[in-house]
Amino acid sequence: MMMSCFPDIHPVRPVHLLIIPKQPLLRAYNRYRPNTFQKLFIVVKNGQRQGLEKKGYRVTINGGGAQLVQHLHIHLTGSS
Repeated sequence: MMMSCFPDIHPVRPVHLLIIPKQPLLRAYNRYRPNTFQKLFIVVKNGQRQGLEKKGYRVTINGGGAQLVQHLHIHLTGSS
C-alpha cells in the first residue's frame, strides 16, 4: 500500500505532517491489509528525520468517526 506524507494545511505545531494511505481506509483495523500500521509507521519514522527525534514529537492516529478526513490518517507533530 502506498502512502502520502505532506505538510498539514492547518499546522498546529512548527512541524505538522499528515500521513495518509493513498487507498482510503475507513477504520484503523482492516483484516485485508494487516501490514497497514507497519507501513504507516515506516513513513512516521522517515518523517522524524526533520529533527523531531531529538526534541520530541507526537503521533496521532485518526480513523472513522468525528473527523474532517473520512479515512485513516496520522498526524506527526513537533518542534523543529
